[in-house]
Amino acid sequence: MSEPSPDAPGGARPRPVVLVTGLSGAGRSSTLRVLEDLGFESVDNPPLSVLEEVVREGRSAPLAVGVDVRTRGFEAAEMLALLARLRALPDLDPQLLYVTAEETVLLRRFSETRRRHPLAPGGSLGGSVADGIARERELLGPLRDAADLVIDTTELPLPDLRRLIGRRFGAVEAEGMGISVLSFAFPRGLPREADLVLDLRFLRNPHYDPALRPLTGRDPAVAAFIRADPHFAPFWQRMTALLDPLLPRYAAEGKKYLTVALGCTGGKHRSVLLAEMLSAHLAGRGWRVDLSHRELAAAPDASSGGGTLAAQEPAGMDRTRPASSASTGPWSQTGREAPFSCTL
Repeated sequence: MSEPSPDAPGGARPRPVVLVTGLSGAGRSSTLRVLEDLGFESVDNPPLSVLEEVVREGRSAPLAVGVDVRTRGFEAAEMLALLARLRALPDLDPQLLYVTAEETVLLRRFSETRRRHPLAPGGSLGGSVADGIARERELLGPLRDAADLVIDTTELPLPDLRRLIGRRFGAVEAEGMGISVLSFAFPRGLPREADLVLDLRFLRNPHYDPALRPLTGRDPAVAAFIRADPHFAPFWQRMTALLDPLLPRYAAEGKKYLTVALGCTGGKHRSVLLAEMLSAHLAGRGWRVDLSHRELAAAPDASSGGGTLAAQEPAGMDRTRPASSASTGPWSQTGREAPFSCTL
């Protein structure tokens, strides 16, 4: 692992400062409130001309500052210059958090709340909310590119937003890069927060064994079934051989958080086992690791490992091939699926 960033003069840890920005309607205010609940002092939309003074003269408590296009004197270039000056101060640990969402979701949120978009006031600027969103996305583009963390709230309920921010900023005293290991099901979509994605659908699928189907990757019988796949051990060896030297390089470049997502078809067998194993492996190497299983958390009977996700998946999304398939070739055998590339 890389060495943690130097402490501030006098041995005190640098003060965490989170600058929260992003698209209107994407959840910037909600993010600030979550940070307040985590113990951050919160200041929303101070004029850009006084923002640096607010940060420098604040107390030692962690600080969260909301900045968006409504901020007096807002310019993306000036915001980035300010961020560079703050990062040069040894007693501060500034980070830029950007919240975003897809246009259709932003349009729905503005329609439901009947709020006016700040860049679509009518008149010469035009009255279309869509035009305002496009204008704002363009203005904030440089900030998104420079952000330490981008949160897409398109399909992120508030409780999940709280958990995500809590994992990233809850332990403000922690040093070094934090790693989130997440299992998921491909038919339900890629995790939007993922930095690295590993596709495990080439491994034997316990779903086709009636005795294993209601279990999860946490159960020894499922683990034994997956480990018996002749491709399992070489994959595990190569995956860890890739990640072990790669993660310290991310940390050395100043990355604060990294999410490794492991996916399979149902999100309850192969991905769960590999996520559990990878989490233990990384923790054993000294990393700060948070483990979560997206589909198990969503299942009503996740605690017992029962139930299946097949009935909950959209029609046509399950890409598995049952043993009775008329397909020929190596991927038609029981417990196999058509090969998919491993995405990194």
